[in-house]
Amino acid sequence: MKSSKVLFTSASLLFIIVFAGCKKNDLEDFTSVSLPEDTIAFTMPNEEAKHEGTWLQWPHEYTYGPQVPAKYDQIWVEMTKALHTGEVVHIVAYNEIEKDRITKLLENVNVDMNQIDFLIKKTEDVWVRDNGPIFVHDANNNLSITNWKFNGWGGKADYINDNQIPSHVSEAINIPKVDVDMVLEGGAIEVDGRGTLMTTRSSVLNKNRNPNLTQAQAEAFFKHYLGVTNFIWLDGIVGQDITDHHIDGFARFVQGNILLTHAKEYMTSPNEYEVLSTAKNASGELYKRIELPIASGNSDGSYMNYYVGNEVVLVPNYGETTDFEANTIIQGLYPSRKVVGIVVTELWKNGGAIHCVTQQQPE
Repeated sequence: MKSSKVLFTSASLLFIIVFAGCKKNDLEDFTSVSLPEDTIAFTMPNEEAKHEGTWLQWPHEYTYGPQVPAKYDQIWVEMTKALHTGEVVHIVAYNEIEKDRITKLLENVNVDMNQIDFLIKKTEDVWVRDNGPIFVHDANNNLSITNWKFNGWGGKADYINDNQIPSHVSEAINIPKVDVDMVLEGGAIEVDGRGTLMTTRSSVLNKNRNPNLTQAQAEAFFKHYLGVTNFIWLDGIVGQDITDHHIDGFARFVQGNILLTHAKEYMTSPNEYEVLSTAKNASGELYKRIELPIASGNSDGSYMNYYVGNEVVLVPNYGETTDFEANTIIQGLYPSRKVVGIVVTELWKNGGAIHCVTQQQPE
């Protein structure tokens, strides 16, 4: 499926099991649409805004077996170590046994455990960007959690526990939860913090997520719950990967006025280059475009799937010669933060990288 021009662009599963444990009725529960009022009730800050913390769902053996933590623990340890000096790291651990195991891993690398907060809840998988809470501010600048429906990327995988995580987080940290009558994964959207949202039709409007939703109706949800009024829609590709082409693997906003993209030769969606080249912000101004390379060698990895913390930018690396070039470009975009490259080659084989497994909690 991969080539130099066809990328896995966002979260996948550690192992793709089509409709595993997912009944048809589970999907039918998500087909009704109740539109929100035509108002801005909440606003989602850009990822660059100050964080209280970062949420992670730690890899475990209870869904896909012991090979999962064996392959991925080191990535989570490196993310936690890099992030914890600048913000709290909230870790969802499957059970108390996992909490103890994770604690030992972090203590072994001298992580200050006072900066670590555990939530003990069962999960199927690690992709908290997609199933976790999406934090927003209300009209009084108070923090709320929007609880969008998650159905395992259109019924492609188990999701019952993962779909409950926003509710569990809301209860654990005493932040109000707002239920949203729409299926949405966090990796499917990108906001610039100035009124613009970018996404793909192949994911958001896919019949396996929102079969009765029009583009205009989706925009009504985004306006009300995320505070955006300007939209950049790309076609995307249904079946490109388990996510049906999430935006966070191939286009990102930087500093509110920059669009970070790949070169034209690596764009895969039919209208991708044209839309991104002519995209305008909420004020009608063209974005400045900057291009990132694709990882050389056999990985074809995307560097776009990075995560912006308070003090660091965690950048997926692949052990390729292009790592240095990508890290250097991203460092120039975030001069007040330190770029930390984390090798994610094994994780990328399953379709995701750093951004897919992190979720910011703004102040």
